[in-house]
Amino acid sequence: MSTFTYSVIDAAGKSVSGRIEADSEQSVLTKLHEQRFHIVNIEEARAGAFSSARARAPKVKLQLLVIFSRQFAVMINAGIGIIKCLDILEVQTKDPVFKIVLNDVKRDVKDGLSLSDALNKHQSIFSKLYINMVRAAEIGGVLDLILDRLSSFLEKELDIRQKVKSAMMYPAIVLVFAFLIVIALFIFVLPRFKDIFSAMNVDMPPTTEFLFASSDFFCAYWYMFVIGGVALFTAFKQYERTPQGRFNIDTVKLRIPIMGETILKMSISRFTRTFGTLIASGVPMMRSLEIIGETSGNAVLALAITNARSSIREGNKISVPLAASGLFPQMVTHMIDVGEETGQLSDMLIRVSDFYDAEVDATIKGLTSLIEPILIVFMGVIVGFIAISVLSPIFKLVSSIH
Repeated sequence: MSTFTYSVIDAAGKSVSGRIEADSEQSVLTKLHEQRFHIVNIEEARAGAFSSARARAPKVKLQLLVIFSRQFAVMINAGIGIIKCLDILEVQTKDPVFKIVLNDVKRDVKDGLSLSDALNKHQSIFSKLYINMVRAAEIGGVLDLILDRLSSFLEKELDIRQKVKSAMMYPAIVLVFAFLIVIALFIFVLPRFKDIFSAMNVDMPPTTEFLFASSDFFCAYWYMFVIGGVALFTAFKQYERTPQGRFNIDTVKLRIPIMGETILKMSISRFTRTFGTLIASGVPMMRSLEIIGETSGNAVLALAITNARSSIREGNKISVPLAASGLFPQMVTHMIDVGEETGQLSDMLIRVSDFYDAEVDATIKGLTSLIEPILIVFMGVIVGFIAISVLSPIFKLVSSIH
């Protein structure tokens, strides 16, 4: 089976592109025609371009997956067959990419593949956690229950992401606004004041001379700042893609005052909720830890999970290596230990996750209330420095006239 990239136009006239696996180009054409797309281009992805193609793999919003999982669970629970469920969900979805994916999944299930294997062909849409939980559900015959757990899990993920985005929206807007104001002052305002002061032969204090010199340098070499910024960003991204670079960057993130603690709490919450959901769904512990390590999003935590897997193979409890990592608070490892002893590990993990979700919520609210005055002071210092530097020569000039 080969991978093809496609570009199409949907019924609304919107351009859509993505990747799809099929036996031949004709098969891709058939699938796209069934969705009533106007086909612009189809190409077979080259093996050498796998990494770049993977980076452009189609994505869907997390909220769409939540709705899909919840509705799928309801229909399965009502006794509707999997193929009929997929058919209904395909018809009602408005996302063109997801519509193609569901059509592909439905076709594979009709051809005899299991649902998990069909989903596995679209790992850019369905995570390894999602696929493995569906596979465990198929083995246990509890697909509706697992899909309901998946939707609850994804809802929690979505809720946390939205809270973080909401908390960071205001600071981001203020910083961008401040940055644009400073650039406008450097390009349009300060040069005019400099010409006026130079024409009047005003004696300028050091701060004013520094400000005007900075403005001249920026106006003359602004392209150097653009090139330097792009180069630094590119270098950072390239370094982040290396295993050691990713580990070092994640280590620094965890050491940032206040923010590092919040990131760690979010990582612990995600770890315990994912682990608890997988264990409760019947996924074996070692496989669960492997999935969590691959989807943790933090290289430091992933290393701790890898060490935990090695320690478990040697016969140790999971709480022992987690405590040794230094990342997990004593309360977390103690509750995991109690869960192992009582056979209620999944329940304990979910309780820990609920606790840390509340902690993260409280921390984010505290950060939001703290960031606002800090940003106001920051903008006040910048604007005040520029104002004083520009007004000082004017005051000197007025004093000399009197």
